[in-house]
Amino acid sequence: MKTAHQALFGLTLLVAATVASATVAVPPAVLADGVPEIPDDTATRTRPYLEFRSAQFLGWNTADRSMLIKTRFGSTDQLFEVARPDGARRQISFEAEPTPFATHAPAGAPALVVQKDVGGDEFFQLYRLDEGRLTLLTDGKSRNAFGAWSRDGRWVGYSSTRRNGTDADLYVIDPRDPATDRRVATVIGGGWNISDFSADGRRALAINRLSINQAVIAEIDLRSGRMTSLTDPAQAASYADARYAADGSIWTLSNRDADVVRLGKLDRRSGAFTALSPETPWDVTDYAVADDERFVVYAINDAGVSRLRVLDPASGQVRNVDGLPDGVLHWSFGHLLQIAPWGEIGLSLSAFDVPGDAFSIDPDTLAVRRWTRSEAGGLDLARNRAPERVEIRSFDGEAMSGFLYRPDPAKFPGKRPLIIDIHGGPEGQSRPGFLGTDNYLVNELGIAIFLPNVRGSSGYGRRFLDLDNGPWKREDSVRDIGAFLDALEQDAALDPARFAVYGFSYGGYMCYASAVHYSDRLRAASCAVAISDFVTFLENTQSYRQDLRRVEYGDERIPEQRAKLAEISPLRNVDRIRVPLMVATGGNDPRVPPSEAEQIVAAVRANGGRAWHVLARNEGHGFHKRENRDYIFWAGVTFWQDTLLDD
Repeated sequence: MKTAHQALFGLTLLVAATVASATVAVPPAVLADGVPEIPDDTATRTRPYLEFRSAQFLGWNTADRSMLIKTRFGSTDQLFEVARPDGARRQISFEAEPTPFATHAPAGAPALVVQKDVGGDEFFQLYRLDEGRLTLLTDGKSRNAFGAWSRDGRWVGYSSTRRNGTDADLYVIDPRDPATDRRVATVIGGGWNISDFSADGRRALAINRLSINQAVIAEIDLRSGRMTSLTDPAQAASYADARYAADGSIWTLSNRDADVVRLGKLDRRSGAFTALSPETPWDVTDYAVADDERFVVYAINDAGVSRLRVLDPASGQVRNVDGLPDGVLHWSFGHLLQIAPWGEIGLSLSAFDVPGDAFSIDPDTLAVRRWTRSEAGGLDLARNRAPERVEIRSFDGEAMSGFLYRPDPAKFPGKRPLIIDIHGGPEGQSRPGFLGTDNYLVNELGIAIFLPNVRGSSGYGRRFLDLDNGPWKREDSVRDIGAFLDALEQDAALDPARFAVYGFSYGGYMCYASAVHYSDRLRAASCAVAISDFVTFLENTQSYRQDLRRVEYGDERIPEQRAKLAEISPLRNVDRIRVPLMVATGGNDPRVPPSEAEQIVAAVRANGGRAWHVLARNEGHGFHKRENRDYIFWAGVTFWQDTLLDD
């Protein structure tokens, strides 16, 4: 029998344990510096919004006509097979790390190749997956990227930086026999990869991506290693997804002789490009060709919405696919659209009320079948309100637009706070997809979210894309945020006294820069994996990326450009940041090193400012492990409540 003293002591321990467990635990790999304790209640209230899943189509298994997808049922995305529409998902990979991409061999060949990294470091390796177990195919150290299968399913073409850590040389391997691995081309530059093999397996096409608006197509003789350029390396034209056509020409996407990207064919001898997709004001973003070339399916980016078209190459007739949600095709390391040997078109997309699901299309009837119905944590997705397209003229008359997600005015009357969420890239594009966990901010906290497309965004043509290139035009895109602020401040349903900015990657630079230029118009800024100083960023980003980034931002090795890059860097203007910051970064980030976050957090604090810093030591350029993503989201909710809702 316990004494009164023992009972009291036990009660004290129970109370202490209850108090200790009343806050969210910081994950073991996360350093939360300056972040206040987060109440358990925050986790409880947000939980349904963290439980949504999405299914991303990766390809067809020609052996049994199943779909290969990736989705998450645990901490990370893994691979699953779905045998039929609305069928069960059968898990086939079981890794601690995310498994972002995999591809079955064509022609029924028995091989499944996986591409994955460790801790988000983007030093991807290729593996063969057999009965849930991975066999390493590459060297385990360099950066490797899947390129293409040979038509018979025997060979995989890929790129690797193993020779010197910078240049992406080209290799082929039979994944069933790693000893067959051999280099077929030695190149200069980190943008190379194999895009297709000829039908006889003797030649391969390769693309060197120099920038978003410039690329080169070359052909490799796989026996001799001789490489021949099929396009002019000096010509400012983009090319993507080059594939051999049955008539000896090359299918490709290109903005050659046009402002937008079109689907067409390249003549291997003359180098002439002939567009086959009808003229539109929008880019063609992806395509797939049936094995017998009876039809081609392609997608256009219609003001941000993915629209699918089916082309009859013989007649030129184009039919519209109308049975899909108004959404956005999912990006992956492979192609967004794939055609099975039996003709079925596979894809996945998300929309404001679709977390992300896999679909197929019958090429004859254009009937759409839904293969997955992703869970949404028990939430009613019909509550999500469709975004509104907002159009403005910027400071110099440039037309630009974005998407505004508003809270329900019946639930949240009066003027509402707003977060301007700026995309990365910098050549990315804000599109009307699923908001994910941010639906909690809109639906439960009544915070509006606006996704702008400033100059330099893709999807609006080559001219618009180039408007921010180089250090002297870089801050014009920041001035575009000022123009959006001007317009949104006039919206009767928004509260200009409670505006804030968020940005990820290059959007993180825009987030810092907006805090520099518009602190008097903002309440707060949350900036993730963000560039704080262009000079230190260009010096410290991985060597295989440096030349590609210098084309966009400027070259820090040239004195006058270095001086201008320093002048416009947020770190050099930190005294102008007068709003609280939340900074999140990955410890293994190969693109934007964590030092970019560390230096601006230190500078803001030294200047008397407030900065929360969340460092996920086992992540790279993004947050892919469930426990890290959840904690960073909870920290963000706490930050927005503190800065936008705590009046």
